[in-house]
Amino acid sequence: MRHLGISPPKKSTLVHANEHRPWELYQSIFFGVLERTKAVASCTKRKFRFKAKLYSIDSTVIDLCLSMYEWAHFRRAKGAVKLHLRLDHDGYLPDYALITEGKRHDSMLAKAFPYSPKSITVFDKAYVDFGLFGKLCSIGAFFVTRLKDNADYSIVEKRAVPWRNTVINDWLVHFNGHYSRKKCPHTLRIVEFYDEERDRVLRFLTNNLTLAASTIAAIYKERWAIEIFFKALKQSLKIKTFIGTISNAVKTQIWTALIAMLLLKYLQLKSSIGWSLSNLVALLRMNLFTYRDLWAWLDNPYITPPQPLLEVEQIALTLQ
Repeated sequence: MRHLGISPPKKSTLVHANEHRPWELYQSIFFGVLERTKAVASCTKRKFRFKAKLYSIDSTVIDLCLSMYEWAHFRRAKGAVKLHLRLDHDGYLPDYALITEGKRHDSMLAKAFPYSPKSITVFDKAYVDFGLFGKLCSIGAFFVTRLKDNADYSIVEKRAVPWRNTVINDWLVHFNGHYSRKKCPHTLRIVEFYDEERDRVLRFLTNNLTLAASTIAAIYKERWAIEIFFKALKQSLKIKTFIGTISNAVKTQIWTALIAMLLLKYLQLKSSIGWSLSNLVALLRMNLFTYRDLWAWLDNPYITPPQPLLEVEQIALTLQ
């Protein structure tokens, strides 16, 4: 704004806009931008050979001051909101999001996400819920998660595992608990995997009975991509300081940040060089007021910017 000769608007003006303009407007813009970005992401190379869509679901806590955000209850003396997000691994795009107060449990919100048949969704132990498992099995969708240590199950079938492999066991199981079997009466699969790097055994639970056991372990490892996304979101964009204290203002700012992330991912996918998101954000900030072709710059960002035409008079920006 200083470069353009414009005085910044007063904070009270932005607060009024964030509190009275409905956050659903920004949500609809997000899904519109998402469709354009998905079209570019569909052309990228996939990591796994299977054709099913792969998603990750997780949440991140955004701390708030409880005395100012009384509606955002989290703990006794602490306020927060939770961003519940689904990440599409085709391009690593935020695919679906829900924003709630901090005390809402992850597993309860997971049932509100849309699921499609034959898709694979991966999540951590916080989402272990046999009602959710039963829902996914009934619609023909797959999941991969970590199994809790106190799980009570009976082994139905022991499958052969490759010799000298990090996969220790591959079992088909039924769960013994009354409510577990009532909510999910289906046969599930447990894969025990030895993590050489940390010297520990991991147990994965899935309803996919056809993929290789090593692929199940690799799918869960791929879940780390959503943690990287949350880190980039908090480091690159302002979702820690909010302009406005009511729920509508907070949701507006978070949806705006997600739109910005989609635009950055779109530029990253369109470029022919391997941009990291942090480098792209940093160099974009440095070139905001450089007059040059964006698409040429994305493919060759380290060339000297073109010299401006000195004989052309700069027109003054007059505001009434």
